[in-house]
Amino acid sequence: MNSTEKLWAWKLVLAVILLGMAAGIWGAVKRIDYEWRWYRVPQYFVYHAEEARKIPFDGTVDSFNPEGDLIHVTLRSETGETEVQTIDAETLKVSEGESLFEGDTIGFQKYWRIGPLLTGLMTTLWISAGASVLGLALGLLAGLARISRNYVLRSLSAIYVEFIRGTPLLVQIFIAYFFIATVFDVGRNMAGVCALGIFAGAYVAEIFRAGIQSVPRGQTEAARSLGMSALQNMVYIVLPQAFKRILPPLSGQFISLIKDSSLVSVIAITDLTKSGREIITSTFATFEIWLVVAAMYLIVTSVLSQLVFYMERRLAVSD
Repeated sequence: MNSTEKLWAWKLVLAVILLGMAAGIWGAVKRIDYEWRWYRVPQYFVYHAEEARKIPFDGTVDSFNPEGDLIHVTLRSETGETEVQTIDAETLKVSEGESLFEGDTIGFQKYWRIGPLLTGLMTTLWISAGASVLGLALGLLAGLARISRNYVLRSLSAIYVEFIRGTPLLVQIFIAYFFIATVFDVGRNMAGVCALGIFAGAYVAEIFRAGIQSVPRGQTEAARSLGMSALQNMVYIVLPQAFKRILPPLSGQFISLIKDSSLVSVIAITDLTKSGREIITSTFATFEIWLVVAAMYLIVTSVLSQLVFYMERRLAVSD
């Protein structure tokens, strides 16, 4: 059997395993007495909202001006004041010349609105992005401090790394919300970003430390022989090489951070996870919503992974 035949054989084995897993999952699902309601899921991404249009005064309906699916209703008050309200033609509830009182509904205007799942996803993305920037900055500073000759800097960075890595993220989020947010008078969103950023910074610090120490010492000696200062050597020689080495673990840490951001829902931040819980509370569509939420996290992390792979290839080509 040649290499091509072996490859196809292994592909066949993989297909059999995947089909077996799918059959097992399908069989388990069929045993559950559950009514699937997938048709209700799309409305939680985008939905058609209706806003009631009301007359702001006592008056009459003066005239109609149709325009496609819309209709412009001219209202005239008892004092002669006029106002035009635009509504969807099919929702019209008044007739020309009809007398109305202030607050009466003349119709509705429909428009598309972003649903809670997309709103929660956007919250998750910006919190993760803010925490990633903060974690990258803290991690770089702490990583440099870890290899510093200054005893105080080295000790402080070690305490920071060991404390953060030795305590649960959920506890750190509660501390950030109930203590730091109270002392510095910041909102829960900022507290969540800070907690996630500080948490990620401890792991990023170790990644930077390992990456910097992996650069051969001969690079530093060569830079010094050329008259470069320690700062110039670190910025122009060591860090660029270290970054290429630490890109895979660094990206893995930030991908994990996106998933860890789901914990900020415990401090009432309406991220993707909390949005899913709120939908389930009102609809009881437990399996559908959690599967969709999981898929949304998977799509985001997969896109980020592909972006990192692209960057790795580009950096490899540049070498």
